[in-house]
Amino acid sequence: MSAAAARPPRGLLWPTLATLVALAILVALGTWQVNRLAWKEGLIDAATSRSVADPAPAPGPSEWAAMREDDWIYRRVSATGRYGSGEVHVFMALGDPEGPLGGPGYLIFAPFVTDAGWTLLVDRGFVPLDRKDPATRPGPPAGEVTIDGLMRRGEKPAFFTPTPDPERNEWLVRDLPVMADALDVSGEVAPYYVSLVAAQTPPGGLPQAGETPLTFSNSHLQYAVTWYGLAIVLVGVYGAFAWRRLRPLPDHGAPPPEAR
Repeated sequence: MSAAAARPPRGLLWPTLATLVALAILVALGTWQVNRLAWKEGLIDAATSRSVADPAPAPGPSEWAAMREDDWIYRRVSATGRYGSGEVHVFMALGDPEGPLGGPGYLIFAPFVTDAGWTLLVDRGFVPLDRKDPATRPGPPAGEVTIDGLMRRGEKPAFFTPTPDPERNEWLVRDLPVMADALDVSGEVAPYYVSLVAAQTPPGGLPQAGETPLTFSNSHLQYAVTWYGLAIVLVGVYGAFAWRRLRPLPDHGAPPPEAR
């Protein structure tokens, strides 16, 4: 008999399949984070460069269908027209303000009818809780004006997001079509809104414009390393498990005659 007897594979099929499935998931998650890292770095670069560029005309209805968000988000634009009536109050906690005011308060959104006849919603800036009432602060300028701000995308409520309270004028997300309906805006409404730059803050300091956040958390590299690291650990664990199952058994020689 040979010095060592081969140990037959014992139950490796299902552990192997489970390991391959888990490995594919871990590698896919790591790759997704690498792609997200590239996207986030592109977003950071775009926000940094576009926000300080000279303003371009705000895109009108003929351009909306072809717009790709990555190409226009945070672009600095201008538009000429008149403010409409009414405003929407979107709650936010301004933790790192650019201006002197911060903490809990509201972003003041107002309709702006361009001289071309279409409407966009404008984030005029931040007000603290005790200045929510429009009577306590300046309203939008009357007559024809030119606004200057950054293009931003709207939001959609999550499953557990409380619905807006139009009677109290309390909103938690910037859902542009719903906000436009609440303001009785008719006609064509831009699929983006414009957040005014700090220079557009009116005399008296309210609403406090220029509060668009241009810093972003970026942990995608750490996440990618974590997922890929777990994949490597999984391969090591499976390799050790398979080796223990497949290693040869020691041959202790033929049994004595009396044991036969």
